[in-house]
Amino acid sequence: MKHILFFVMMLLALSFCKKEAPVNPPGTLQSLKITVNDSLVNSTVYYNATNKPAIKIFFSEPIDTAGIYTRVLIKNANGTALPVNYGLANMDSVLVVQPSGNLQSISVYTVAISNGIKSIHNSLLQQNISFNIVTAIDSSDKFARISDSVLLDLVQKQTLKYFWDFGHPVSGLARERNTSGDVVTTGGSGFGIMSLLVGVHHNFISRTDGLGRMTKIVSFLTNKAHRYHGAFPHWLNGATGETVPFSPKDDGADLVETSYLMEGLLCARQFFNSTVDNNEIQLRDSINNLWNGVEWSWFRQNNQNALYWHWSPDFDWAMNMQINGWNEALITYVLAASSNNYNIPLAVYQNGWALNGNIKNNKQYFGITLPLGPDYGGPLFFSHYSFLGINPNNLMDVYANYWTQNTAHSKINYSYCVNNPKRFNGYSSQCWGLTASDDNNGYDAHSPTNDDGVISPTAALSSMAYTPTESMNALRFFYYKLGDKIWGDYGFKDAFNLSNVWFADSYLAIDQGPIIVMIENYRSGLLWNLFMSCPEVKKGMKDLGFQSPDLQ
Repeated sequence: MKHILFFVMMLLALSFCKKEAPVNPPGTLQSLKITVNDSLVNSTVYYNATNKPAIKIFFSEPIDTAGIYTRVLIKNANGTALPVNYGLANMDSVLVVQPSGNLQSISVYTVAISNGIKSIHNSLLQQNISFNIVTAIDSSDKFARISDSVLLDLVQKQTLKYFWDFGHPVSGLARERNTSGDVVTTGGSGFGIMSLLVGVHHNFISRTDGLGRMTKIVSFLTNKAHRYHGAFPHWLNGATGETVPFSPKDDGADLVETSYLMEGLLCARQFFNSTVDNNEIQLRDSINNLWNGVEWSWFRQNNQNALYWHWSPDFDWAMNMQINGWNEALITYVLAASSNNYNIPLAVYQNGWALNGNIKNNKQYFGITLPLGPDYGGPLFFSHYSFLGINPNNLMDVYANYWTQNTAHSKINYSYCVNNPKRFNGYSSQCWGLTASDDNNGYDAHSPTNDDGVISPTAALSSMAYTPTESMNALRFFYYKLGDKIWGDYGFKDAFNLSNVWFADSYLAIDQGPIIVMIENYRSGLLWNLFMSCPEVKKGMKDLGFQSPDLQ
């Protein structure tokens, strides 16, 4: 009996031993780190990659090469996988991935590592890994080197084409942008008029042709364009002269846009100064009729000590926007004070524009004292639009020295971009300039306090008079290094973002015009001299308390 019991126990033991051991689930394979050209990838984007980067993925265990060719890919912006070379290092725990051919410069590529990669111990990579690489700027020159003077000529001549070749065929006015069709802009047309004068001055176009275009523009403004108490709307239909609403309640007068238009027209009046050419005499008379017809004082809205930006025949003063400084609208108060028929008193300037002194800033940014305006100065067009005509050299009133103001504003903007506190790709001493422009999300007024990585060429180039060295360095960089991306039929395109690798296809009148005009003011002072020679302007600015050699 004992033998039988022992035998049964042995059978049970043998039976138990023959059962398969339970299968343990595979472990988890880890990606310890990733490098590009031996630099650690520590965010979702790696910038300034070479055109043939070596990407290394460090795993926690040696990996099985089976399947990696479909699980580790480099894709272009269209999602197409590129031919790739694979290799292993460090006892097969490092996967080396490199594109077979060269990548394009300033382009975005995605490195996609999908789960399912196994180690030789059957551990699995269980999460997908993805990051972008942005290739570096191609440092080669895109165009042959020319002298700085010839380059400035080229930029002015090419940019002028926006207003000359692309001006509206019926009215001659400037289209809002290169996709605007019949929509023309009154303010941008003022900038365009000043640009035409530069074209005649440099013999890019003849005086006769320039006079012909000016006559077409002024005739259209006189006979077809809608006006409201003498002021023009922001947008017009360039064929019919009818108002095109800028916004639902902005369907009437825009006093600031009218100021830019008058700034240009007064410069043209002073430029076409022949006393024997009847066409030039008639042009001046027609400009004077437009100028004298603007009822500046009416825009005080019932005699308040401030000017108002908008008035609508349908909505009256519903927008209710006072024109307060510091911004782009100093020219509005200067012209209102200079009006022969509808001028404003000093109190309107002091209370409305200067806010009884509250436009003062006097804080330091990057060691630079800013006399006026918001922190860091705001977008750079504040120092451009009014000063296409107003000469800030040695110009002072009780609030500021305006050369100091505009130079400080420009240098603060430059210094911010060089310091690049948000670490946007591409910002440097050669690639700088924040102002209102198109961007990859639409349109925005870019500045140090509203920075999303967008550089607008007009910002640095239109600051040429204030920051000649810094602006010339930017011009060379934009033309020689980025010219294949941003130089086109009408000069420099509106903006770009090297972090998101976005380049605008657009041109805007209000950005193209200041490039031509402010470069010319830097070179010859042409528009400053013309505008400041207006007798009404001299009187009006002196009445507001300005002092300058131009006002003597």
